Amino acid sequence: MSDAQPYIARRPKRADGARNYDAILSAACKAFETQGADASLEEIAGQAGVAIGTLYRHFPTRASLVEAATREGLAELISRAEALAGTEDPLAALDEWMRQAVRHFSTFRGLVGILTRSMYDEGTPSHAACSAMHSSGARLLRAAQEAGRVREDLTADELFDLLSGAAWVRENALADRDGSPRFVQMVLEGIVTRPAAG
Repeated sequence: MSDAQPYIARRPKRADGARNYDAILSAACKAFETQGADASLEEIAGQAGVAIGTLYRHFPTRASLVEAATREGLAELISRAEALAGTEDPLAALDEWMRQAVRHFSTFRGLVGILTRSMYDEGTPSHAACSAMHSSGARLLRAAQEAGRVREDLTADELFDLLSGAAWVRENALADRDGSPRFVQMVLEGIVTRPAAG
């Protein structure tokens, strides 16, 4: 494992640089949503109205561009988990957060694989955000377990495996991209505890 810090793209302060950064990021988000994570960087640069060299100056790697495109969504997941922590119904809080996580993980084709790798690879630009998101979700899981609402033997890593599976189903759906709520509901039903038979 390298000690080098992953490159995180930041919006430039100069007006011309900021305009180019925003144009590239906007074009990338649109391209990723329609073509997936492997969208052509040359086409993204063209749609942004900049040369490919300008794109690479702002985003030296595809991973740095994907990180910038998904940064806000990951931040929202972390923020939402913090807002839900300590609510009266920890199972409802976990349920809501899981559904939001699946929607974000499947924003575009290929993202779930990128986020899964980033969770465990410190050399990726998205690692810090993915790690923070994992921790925030794990806290919601622990709260539901401590309340006796979710089976005690479920680990945070297993929860994220389930969420990744649901996101994969959603991102690969041929017709109804919102067909995953039923899948998530079945996952939730599989992890909740049941009252003992009297």
